[in-house]
Amino acid sequence: MKKDNFIDFLNEKVRLYNQPSFIAGDPVSVPHHFHKKQDIEIAAFFAAVFAWGKRSTIINKANELMRLMDDAPFAFCTGHTDNDLKKLLSFKHRTFNTTDLLYFIEFFKWHYSKHKSLETAFTMHGTTIEEMLTGFPHYFFSLEDAPPRTRKHIASPEKGSTCKRLNMFLRWMVRRDKQGVDFGIWKKISPAQLICPVDLHVARVADRFGLIDIKDRQNPVVNWKTAVTLTDYLRTLDPDDPVKYDFALFGLGVMEKY
Repeated sequence: MKKDNFIDFLNEKVRLYNQPSFIAGDPVSVPHHFHKKQDIEIAAFFAAVFAWGKRSTIINKANELMRLMDDAPFAFCTGHTDNDLKKLLSFKHRTFNTTDLLYFIEFFKWHYSKHKSLETAFTMHGTTIEEMLTGFPHYFFSLEDAPPRTRKHIASPEKGSTCKRLNMFLRWMVRRDKQGVDFGIWKKISPAQLICPVDLHVARVADRFGLIDIKDRQNPVVNWKTAVTLTDYLRTLDPDDPVKYDFALFGLGVMEKY
């Protein structure tokens, strides 16, 4: 396919999937229940961290957690009592258990006592997304009682991860347009800086179009370099908003089984 035709093809898919109708079946629906900035940040962070496996399960578990937090995650995280935490003790999503959840809440309480937004937890570490995502885990686990087991839930470019879930979270917080899927509530990071979230569906589609090379399609190996390589190509299509093409690649991979 010629590049001009390919761009038209991808832009058509972006228009198809970057629509309000996309929200209900996606984990981004969880933070869309809220209006307060900090509620959106916390709900989105949990939804993104939970985002592996079936989307319906991810959404259900994230919404279950929001209900346990009285549908007020910011107020709960920053103002809970020890007795309030008892109702969370049976919560679990795959390998994310109570130990992990209680630490996440402790981190949010600590962070928001010093900062008005979770954006600062990323931007304090540098100006590039790689610097932010490298510094964020060190900051997130800087509390004295950080459980070693919980570290597996926060990826880092340092370890070669694509950081798919964190990049997805950043997309939600940073991208802004009139379609209403992404929130665009963070202003210190530009959409042009974002790195495309890469899961196996996106990687498979990108490989099929020759945008990346994952070697073995049956057992694809993807890493931080994969995400950067893909994003560098997407910037040639739209340098100001390369990650809008996540809608196209994800839609082709998940909805259309391309």
